[in-house]
Amino acid sequence: MDERLIKRLVSTIKCSICGHCYEGNNVKVLGHDDDVWFVSAYCRTCGSHSLVAAVIKEGPLPDFITDLTDDEFDRFSEAEEITADDVLDIHSFLKEFDGDFPSLFSEE
Repeated sequence: MDERLIKRLVSTIKCSICGHCYEGNNVKVLGHDDDVWFVSAYCRTCGSHSLVAAVIKEGPLPDFITDLTDDEFDRFSEAEEITADDVLDIHSFLKEFDGDFPSLFSEE
């Protein structure tokens, strides 16, 4: 695996402190052991340092990975596709949502 690719992948990760992406020149590969890579990342925005341990395997992707049960898979595979309007609707809802789940799900 090329270290430049590892640095580019880590530069897409957001800082857990401020949420900004790391810049490629602030990402340093410390080393690796087989598929486990250790990377240091410095966030220029907030000044925090992070240690990233990533498992990166080369080769073909598996055919299918899911944590759904067979019943859930069947139910969701028959559902309508999520549209851009659906995403915008939930975005608008969450922007105004106060976090009161009991009242949201209570039967009145």
